[in-house]
Parts: sequence; structure tokens; C-alpha cells
Amino acid sequence: MRSQTLKKQEIRRKRTLRVRKTLRGTSVKPRLCVIKSNKHIQVQLIDDEKGHTIGTTSTFAKEFRDTEFSKKNKASAAKLGEVIAEIAKKNQVTAIVFDRGPFKYHGILAALADSVRAAGLQF
Repeated sequence: MRSQTLKKQEIRRKRTLRVRKTLRGTSVKPRLCVIKSNKHIQVQLIDDEKGHTIGTTSTFAKEFRDTEFSKKNKASAAKLGEVIAEIAKKNQVTAIVFDRGPFKYHGILAALADSVRAAGLQF
């Protein structure tokens, strides 16, 4: 059983590296990194040249606790997309690079991306 778990982890790590090897965020066009867990979603804008995070938000952030957006679902993803777009606009960012990590681009990630596009960011 342990070897199966390790094999899945290795496949997931390889998929992540394959997706991220071509993505680089700059100060003009930062990387929008999405992290999903079993219960939550986390979104970060990352400048890889300087090595720092421009902005971040998640479903477990203080502003979303005790609301309908505190869990991992499409409505929460859409709300996170709006919030991260506002953060990006405050930092004069108009274009981003979308980093999906090891996750497929459907469902929650597609809802998040559509919300970010609707808020005015380009990718």
C-alpha cells in the first residue's frame, strides 16, 4: 500500500514540475498560483524574478470565515477570483500567467479563471 501512495505522489510531483517548468512570473506579468486541498482553495500572485508574493487570498482567510465562501466549491472559487483581481489592480497588474499546478483545468479552476477574466485581468 505504501508503494502505491509513493507512486501517486511521485506522479503528482512530476505533473507539477511539467506544468511549472515553462511558467515564470515577472513584476509586469506575475504568476497566479492556485493550490487546492480537500477543504480549501488558496490563490497567490507571485513575482518569480524578485522572489516574493504580491498578494494572496484563500477560503480560510479572515474575511471568508463564517460565510458561504469558507469551503471549496465553485462559488468560493469565483469569489476568490474577484478578490485576487482587486488585489492585482491595486498593484497595477493587468496581465498574469495562470499556474494550475497538478490540477486539471476544469470545475473549480475554470470558475476561478473565468472570474479573474471577468474582473479584467488577461491571460
